[in-house]
Amino acid sequence: MVISKEDELMESMRSVIDPEIGLNVVELGLIRSLEIDEENNTANITMILTTPFCPYGPQLIGQVRQAGSQVMSGGVTVEIGTELWDPSMMEEGAGGDWGLF
Repeated sequence: MVISKEDELMESMRSVIDPEIGLNVVELGLIRSLEIDEENNTANITMILTTPFCPYGPQLIGQVRQAGSQVMSGGVTVEIGTELWDPSMMEEGAGGDWGLF
C-alpha cells in the first residue's frame, strides 16, 4: 500500500500534543488544510488554535513545523487560520474522554 505525502504529513503531526487538552492537533481538528508542492518537497499548513490567545500557540506552531519538516525535506510553513475552533471539529471518537460525544 502506497501512503500519500498528505497522509504521511498528517500522521507526523499526530506527535504534536496540546498540553492543556492532552490530544494531538489532528485529533482536535486544528489542522485545517495542507498544500503540498511535490516538486520542491515543501508544504504549507493552515492550522487554528483551540482559543485565539492559546498560551501554547507558538509552541504548537513550532512543533507542527518541526514534525512536518521530518516528512517534507524542503521545509514546512505554518499559517494560522481565522476559523474559531469548536469541539465538532474533532476526529470522531476523540472527545469521548471528555464526555463530549
